[in-house]
Amino acid sequence: MLCYVMLCYVMLCYVMLCYVILYYIVMWYIKLRSFIFLSMCMCVTPHSSFTCRCTFTCSASAFSPQCISSLLVFFLDQMFTLQPSHSLPTLPFSIQFTYEVAPVFVLLEYVTLKKMREIIGWSDGRGDGIFSPGGAISNMYAMLLARFKMFPEVKEKGMSSVPRLAAFTSEHSHFSIKKGAAALGIGTESVICIKADESGKLIPADLERRILEAKQKGFVPFFVSATAGTTVYGAFDPLIAISDICKKYNVWMHVDGAWGGSLLMSRRHRWKLDGVERANSVTWNPHKMMSVPLQCSALLVREEGLMQNCNQMHACYLFQQDKHYDLSYDTGDKALQCGRHVDIFKLWLMWRAKGTIGFEAQIDKCLELSEYLYNKIKDREGYEMVFDGKPQHTNVCFWYLPPGIRYMEDKEERKKHLHKVAPVIKARMMEYGTTMVSYQPQGDKVNFFRMVISNPAATFEDIDFLIEEIERLGQDL
Repeated sequence: MLCYVMLCYVMLCYVMLCYVILYYIVMWYIKLRSFIFLSMCMCVTPHSSFTCRCTFTCSASAFSPQCISSLLVFFLDQMFTLQPSHSLPTLPFSIQFTYEVAPVFVLLEYVTLKKMREIIGWSDGRGDGIFSPGGAISNMYAMLLARFKMFPEVKEKGMSSVPRLAAFTSEHSHFSIKKGAAALGIGTESVICIKADESGKLIPADLERRILEAKQKGFVPFFVSATAGTTVYGAFDPLIAISDICKKYNVWMHVDGAWGGSLLMSRRHRWKLDGVERANSVTWNPHKMMSVPLQCSALLVREEGLMQNCNQMHACYLFQQDKHYDLSYDTGDKALQCGRHVDIFKLWLMWRAKGTIGFEAQIDKCLELSEYLYNKIKDREGYEMVFDGKPQHTNVCFWYLPPGIRYMEDKEERKKHLHKVAPVIKARMMEYGTTMVSYQPQGDKVNFFRMVISNPAATFEDIDFLIEEIERLGQDL
């Protein structure tokens, strides 16, 4: 026992010595930008090299004098996945609002956002961006910027200084668009929902019709939110057609890619976001399809400097203008919340480890699994698809019809019983603790299952089990 204690003590001393040595290396011999390897990489980083880089980055964060010093495969209910590494990003304790309190993380955010803008297709990655507490806040940021861009006086004089505004979004879009309008004082009645086709895609002709209609009623159209990966159907709105309409009527085009934006990492699937480079702003949530630990949501903006002009308040006790470094690294004044949780480290760390190719393989696998599920059930007895055609994303929407209602002749009675099936099966899933799949109605459609696959650890065998489990739990209904 004594030997074990001594061994632990020696190891602890060794670790502390390593950190002290790293501290002096950081302080005296290596420039900050060079030793933490800021750039993103395409390929997987070798394990030994990655461990070394991770150690250096943590050391710089912890010791630099400039610093303040659902794991289950069968969780298929929501659009995120927990990973065993979730505790790692909490090791370097810091917040982010100026370069001097978090120099490493400010630089990591800078290069990562630039890389994300390059992937979107903006020239040389130019523009701006920020990591926010989630997709809903990113979408609200976009609406805030759109309003300021058209009516900069609203910042000082408020909503009484601007005409009646109108925002437009798909009837299948995320509720955060209306929530953002409510929070900004624009009002939910000023959010006009555009019709979607049977597969959930916004209909451009209806968008143009509603813009003209709003103008005739005295509204000023200022914001269109297209969705890349709707919450329920996983639909991708036609971005090129929407962009043409926005350009014609001088309206800010935002792309809510919280769920589907990560498909930009896939050469096989990024065509679904063709036209995204025309957007004024894009929401992209790496904590969804890329499996980055929560929270990790980015707002990317095409126009550089707009966020700063819109949000800055010149707090002289934080953002002094005579500091000894480039003041553009003081990002707190362009954020609504000033001090922010460090969300960038986990994304940068995963990107360095996996490479762009690693993320691509992960995303492609999830989409392959969703297509496998679709092919298994589309012609299987007892299943009906909610809409025709292959799923656009990993959302697979279907009804399970238990034997007792498959041959009901009364359509209304059948519909009434079918509406109760998914809630009962989900309740049994949770009771048995085997799996978890979301359900919901949509328009005039009764409750159906919406299975979303975002966990790359899932296998074809897991999909087979899911089908068998649904049938087992619902056979007596």
